[in-house]
Amino acid sequence: MEEEKELSKCNNCRIARDVVEELIGITEAAKSMGEFRGTQKKESQMLLRRLRQCLPLLEELRDLDAQIPENCLSCLHRLKRAFILAKKLLKTCHAGSKIYLVLETNAMLSRFQSVYDKLNHAMDGFPYKEIGISEEVKEQVELMCTQLKRAKPQVDSQEMELTSDMMTILSADTDRISECEAIRRLANKLSLNTLEELRTETVVVRKLVKERRGQNAQGTEKIINLLDKFKRFAGIEQANVLDDPAPCNRTLQKCASITIPFEFLCPITLEIMRDPVIVATGQTYERASIQQWLDSDHQTCPKTGLHLSHTALAPNVALHNLILQWCETNNYQLPKKDPPPPPKITRSDKVLTLIKNLSSSQLQIQRKAVTKIRMISRESPESRVLIAENGGIPPLVQLLSYPDFKIQEHAVTALLNLSIDDKIKIQVSQENPIPAIIEILQNGTIGAKENSAAALFSLSMIDENKTLIGSSNGIPPLINLLTEGTIRGKKDAATALFNLTLSQPNKIRAIEGGVIKPLVKILENDRLDMADEALSVLLLLASHPDGRKELGQLSFIETLVKFMREGTPKNKECATSVLLKLCTNNSNLLLAALQYGVYEHVLEISQHGTKRGQKKAAAIFQLMNKGDRFLSRT
Repeated sequence: MEEEKELSKCNNCRIARDVVEELIGITEAAKSMGEFRGTQKKESQMLLRRLRQCLPLLEELRDLDAQIPENCLSCLHRLKRAFILAKKLLKTCHAGSKIYLVLETNAMLSRFQSVYDKLNHAMDGFPYKEIGISEEVKEQVELMCTQLKRAKPQVDSQEMELTSDMMTILSADTDRISECEAIRRLANKLSLNTLEELRTETVVVRKLVKERRGQNAQGTEKIINLLDKFKRFAGIEQANVLDDPAPCNRTLQKCASITIPFEFLCPITLEIMRDPVIVATGQTYERASIQQWLDSDHQTCPKTGLHLSHTALAPNVALHNLILQWCETNNYQLPKKDPPPPPKITRSDKVLTLIKNLSSSQLQIQRKAVTKIRMISRESPESRVLIAENGGIPPLVQLLSYPDFKIQEHAVTALLNLSIDDKIKIQVSQENPIPAIIEILQNGTIGAKENSAAALFSLSMIDENKTLIGSSNGIPPLINLLTEGTIRGKKDAATALFNLTLSQPNKIRAIEGGVIKPLVKILENDRLDMADEALSVLLLLASHPDGRKELGQLSFIETLVKFMREGTPKNKECATSVLLKLCTNNSNLLLAALQYGVYEHVLEISQHGTKRGQKKAAAIFQLMNKGDRFLSRT
């Protein structure tokens, strides 16, 4: 009986070592994968870090001579299952379909959460003490388990934007895919531009379809549809994704017995060229194919990826003659030329149509138009000028009052983008958008409120608008956003308030509106990282007697001294400036600051601070030297 027990213990040790070796091997394999896809990259790196945190435990287990109890063996088997799932998930994020990773973002996050739960469950009840695991390793693993319990994979803003762009592409008209602004941006972000990138994606998608075995047919159809659109956008003609490993030559499908010289095939379509032309890089393409590529606003050579110094196309007469000779020798008939495409709609025509649709009586048309105008308005100065010169500003201002939250948000964001240009800012102001923007700031969506605050900041660059925003009751909703908004909202509100309180009447409005209290709270919250913004506004308010009165509290003086001691160089400069403004008008506050130990910090800033900080520190020293009570400290 005892021999059987001893044999069982030895067997447990052998099994445990085998499992541990497998776990170490899985971790090393995961470490060697290299870079992960842009989507889920953060979560993938986090998961890999969790696996690596288990290595010290695994290495101690591998070197242990102690007996391995059954409960330890059970934990290791559970850990192995979790590690296998983790490896599979990381492999998908490393080499899986780029389209799938974006389209199935929520499903991917659920998979990450499932792996975290299984890892945590595997380590639950692990017998560290019983088998002699060191205290240091135990604490490290327990810390990891605590972090796993708190881990909640979330979609970041970039992934949300990618998913939104994919939905836009899916809903776009397939016959006019080159017009879809989202696909160009998405192709660049996902690196699905070149022939090689698209071939690789095709192979991965085909493998994914086989693995699914007909399950989730609707999702599979979307992935195939998106891949087809990317290829069409790149100028690649494609048969069936499921059947063909790469874009293939239709003529060759019919004439498989004829081997066409590779140099006669267009690198884009892989079809024999009828009208070969040379581009700036010296590469040769079929005229219609490369023209479609160029008309889609590409400025690179499809084959080499190099920038094209010009877009002129030169006939490759020598190659054309060789192709004709080869066709005659091999009794091969060139396919007939396709009919000329319809005249290309210019970018200006597209913008004009969108602007016209802003006033459509159909809600969906309006939504689509204002969404695209918003996208175009952020692309380039030329795009903004195009919208403004074609009469886009008045209908956008009218849409600010439209009873649809999404339309309001897109309209105010488009006007924000347009107002970046100083000349267009004046045009926007002439349409009197400020009352409607303030209304959105009060009652709009979170995103609309944030962009409304940013729009008011931009428009307040014009002095007349500072007065108009203040008199139109625009400051109270900015204070509300500063108090209750997201971090981005708080920053937008603080920036707008800074610009507005350059005006003396607006200082009074802001102080009476209670702006000082939330600004001080922001200073006390290190996680917001908004000290510079808050101190800059408080400096302006400290120039008013009512502002100085409210700020002249000992707790606030202590906060300023803290920033002069621990803050960034810019924090120290701002805090020193505010302290100087307060102490110039109240010597008792300077005495309080000295009691909080400000002297040595002023000295440090005067020697090593920013140029402006050094000047403010020198001015504080002058204040100290004015009274006999400060002489002993200097």
